[in-house]
Amino acid sequence: MTAGSLEGKTALVTGASRGIGAATAEALAAAGAHVILTARTAGGLEEVEGRIHAAGGTATIAPLDLTDSDSITRLATAVSGRWPALDILVLNAATLGTLGPVPAIDGKEFGKVLALNVIAQQAMLAAFDPMLKASSGARVIGVTSSVGQRARAYWGPYAASKAAMESLLLTYADEVENLGDIRVAIVDPGATATKMRARAFPGEDPKTIQQPEAVADAIVELVRKGYPTGARQRVAAILPTSHAAL
Repeated sequence: MTAGSLEGKTALVTGASRGIGAATAEALAAAGAHVILTARTAGGLEEVEGRIHAAGGTATIAPLDLTDSDSITRLATAVSGRWPALDILVLNAATLGTLGPVPAIDGKEFGKVLALNVIAQQAMLAAFDPMLKASSGARVIGVTSSVGQRARAYWGPYAASKAAMESLLLTYADEVENLGDIRVAIVDPGATATKMRARAFPGEDPKTIQQPEAVADAIVELVRKGYPTGARQRVAAILPTSHAAL
């Protein structure tokens, strides 16, 4: 994939009904890509699709639960039936779980966090691997968190899931590095005004941190300019250090 317009490229964004996922989908569409939007909430996806179409872009919505592996298989079958390749895959969907001390972690809820934040990511890579390899220059971007690398008290389930997700993506990057032009990157958005952030920091004024559009623009710029596979980029490095990253 060369730098510049994404015209003619096909992108898929998970967790695209709101926040960073919605903003990224809109930014990719504005850059010329046809964007496939996935999330559990059909209404939210329809709103994002409407904004993309109103701005002159193109999009397709695919409401589904990523923790249902059969749904992912059906999605891949449907997408491969319409498009010959997948050029951009943004793995953004995630769940926070409950913050609390490690001894108090509820095993059932922990399993749900791992199911979406780790197992579903592997299922997406497995299902779309053939389409990524069919692209002349596929780009895979996983959205992570600083807690995936630096442990923080009370963030056990989410931190563990993000650490596992990062390792999974970097392993995939190493496996495909010499099999064509598939490049994998991990993006740490930093402190961003999302609903997940509001749950974790309920007293924080969202106007004091960056908006999802800033992360979306950084992701699109990363895709346009290219990057070495296995790259890890922190979007919010310019923010005041007083803001803890999610």
